[in-house]
Amino acid sequence: MIKKHKPKTPGRRHYSVSDYSVLTAEKPFKKLTKSLKKDVGRSKGQITVRHKGGGSKKLYREIFFGQEKKGIPGTVKSIEYDPNRSAFISLISYADGAWGYILSPQGLKEGSKIICDEKTPLKKGNRMMLKNIPVGAFVHNIETKSGAGGKLARSAGSFAQVVAQDGVHTHFKMPSSEIRKISNQYYASLGQLSNVERKMVSLGKAGRSRHLGRRPKVRGTAMNPVDHPYGGGEGRTQRGTRRPKNIYGKVTGGKKTRKKKRYSDKFIVSRRKKK
Repeated sequence: MIKKHKPKTPGRRHYSVSDYSVLTAEKPFKKLTKSLKKDVGRSKGQITVRHKGGGSKKLYREIFFGQEKKGIPGTVKSIEYDPNRSAFISLISYADGAWGYILSPQGLKEGSKIICDEKTPLKKGNRMMLKNIPVGAFVHNIETKSGAGGKLARSAGSFAQVVAQDGVHTHFKMPSSEIRKISNQYYASLGQLSNVERKMVSLGKAGRSRHLGRRPKVRGTAMNPVDHPYGGGEGRTQRGTRRPKNIYGKVTGGKKTRKKKRYSDKFIVSRRKKK
């Protein structure tokens, strides 16, 4: 659910936020937080990535992406906001006395029981080996290398669907519609990730972009010829180059950028559908 504000000011007219009513804690678990130095797109003071800088201060929450507590049951103590990612996170109290954060799937509630093991009940939040997950199930936080922790389907509302169990591989339909196969000895978590409607949020004003650490972007056509391939001319002019290019003259449209011998090509069963 998206929450909209009354248009009392021009900035509030199109301003909307995610519904945070599902959250149960206002502050993070202090022992699982740490401060991080901001790179803000600079190296030794030189800008290496444009349009980055500033932003609100953030504490990093240490999250279990893998099988750190394999075989140890846990209880969900709270559902929390994480400024470092789009999905919500859950604070887990484990039976051995440890605490940890995990990515929170949609529908996980305070007091729910979860476990990570080779084979577990088919409940949201449980993490298990791919070979034991039935066809049609939604999963997230999927491993691509043994013991490396989840890498795929980790953003708000994301999930991959198991479409086949084929020998030593499990086939997934990814959020991009690509069908990929992964070793069935790897792990994944059950369910779709929380904060599903986040993509519907409208920032509403420039200040919110600045709070997120995004600096203003200037159109190439508004620049001078010395600054951009699209620059110069009297008034609004055409691009002037046959192919679209970035500020450095590198072609950005109509050119394949994927490496011809990428290691993961052999795991792609079907390419994503073009829009």
